[in-house]
Amino acid sequence: MKRRTLTKRPKLGAVSLLARLCLVVLFPFSAADKIVHWNSGLKQARSTVPVGEAAVPMLVAAIAVETIAPVCIVTGRQDRLAAVVLAGFCVVTGGLYHQFWNYDDFWTPDTEGNAHFWDFLKNFGLVGGLLLVAKGPSARSSNRRSEHAAENPLLASLDRRRRR
Repeated sequence: MKRRTLTKRPKLGAVSLLARLCLVVLFPFSAADKIVHWNSGLKQARSTVPVGEAAVPMLVAAIAVETIAPVCIVTGRQDRLAAVVLAGFCVVTGGLYHQFWNYDDFWTPDTEGNAHFWDFLKNFGLVGGLLLVAKGPSARSSNRRSEHAAENPLLASLDRRRRR
């Protein structure tokens, strides 16, 4: 009977796929919303730093990121890179569009500032999940050994002791 070692990478299966889907499901809907409500998207893009002529390319880039990156993350094709790109997108959009610190009432329930506060935090919650995807095993990885087992003396030591 084979013993499982502590340094083996868990198989990415249904739970991992579900987690990845849940993490990125909102982005394609957001991209579709930007397409369907193009003028509203342009208005929002123009509401930030002086973008002027850059509003259209900025909106097209957002649609591309929100469409392509989730597909990559779920399918495992360049998923780590896509997760980093999407995390960066969330940082930028959080900083540009949810500036809760500009509202005196951001801690008061049912105010515009409070809504921005929670949306800002949600963006950074997504950043955390996306960075876990970027750091973790790729969905398409065939290597089932932990990438960092050799670098982690505690796991390597425990693994050696279990084999004795």
